[in-house]
Amino acid sequence: MKKVTAHTLIEKKRAKQPITWLTAYDFPMAQFEEKAGIDIILVGDSIGMTTFGFDSTLPVTMDLLIPHTRAVRKGAPNVFLIGDMPYMTYQVCPQEAVRNAGRFMAECGCDAIKLEGGREVLDTIRAIIRATVPVVGHLGLTPQSIAMLGGFKAQGRDAAAAVRLIEDARLLEEAGVCMILLEAVPPEVAQIVTERAQIPIVGIGAGPHVDGQCLIVHDMLGMFDAFTPKFVKKYADIGGQIVAALKEFTQDVTRGGFPAAEHCYKMPETELLKMKELLKKNP
Repeated sequence: MKKVTAHTLIEKKRAKQPITWLTAYDFPMAQFEEKAGIDIILVGDSIGMTTFGFDSTLPVTMDLLIPHTRAVRKGAPNVFLIGDMPYMTYQVCPQEAVRNAGRFMAECGCDAIKLEGGREVLDTIRAIIRATVPVVGHLGLTPQSIAMLGGFKAQGRDAAAAVRLIEDARLLEEAGVCMILLEAVPPEVAQIVTERAQIPIVGIGAGPHVDGQCLIVHDMLGMFDAFTPKFVKKYADIGGQIVAALKEFTQDVTRGGFPAAEHCYKMPETELLKMKELLKKNP
């Protein structure tokens, strides 16, 4: 797989070639995704819910994400890798945001970082970009703001909110972001944002009129069952297959079907006889 860069993604937008984006949190999944030709991998703060069992993304920290991001880079050296800025790693001040963004680049080899928000984070975005770190924006349903949004709800469904979102997308592009992720917004709104933007617009629950599609890998593989957003399409039931395999293992062990002869290391007959003789001499 040829290295995917920001230029690659711009060219795909111009050529109307859809962009593919998934999450990954470890070395094996990253390898699978690169072999499948996925363009973008996000090591998202969704790791808090899918991997660590938190009720939200808010408890995720830089120290938690850094080793996972480093592992994903090793597993997928050619994808466009995005590090997800956790809650309160960029909201306090631009200086702290630059420092944390720089960790993703220096310690993990990321191609960009992602942060949530519109006009309220413009100064922070500009500061990070001045520090030579590419930034991906995130508008619509922003999970780090669920307390303010009143839960996991679609955004931009009334005219005023839609116009504000469209304006925020323009402001983010003017500030210099290299791409925008739109989450849980009406397709009509996403289409306007996409048609007006010169940068790639990728959707997660934003309809078909964007430049690419994103999903949480645990959702689309059936490996996370706490809840399933409306926009998720399940491409496999890996979770169900895992449970079935574990049950079969339990039954095998309980009934004495595992291990069988083919699962055991064989000792040469001559060595077995020698061992028995030695044991007679040294009981």
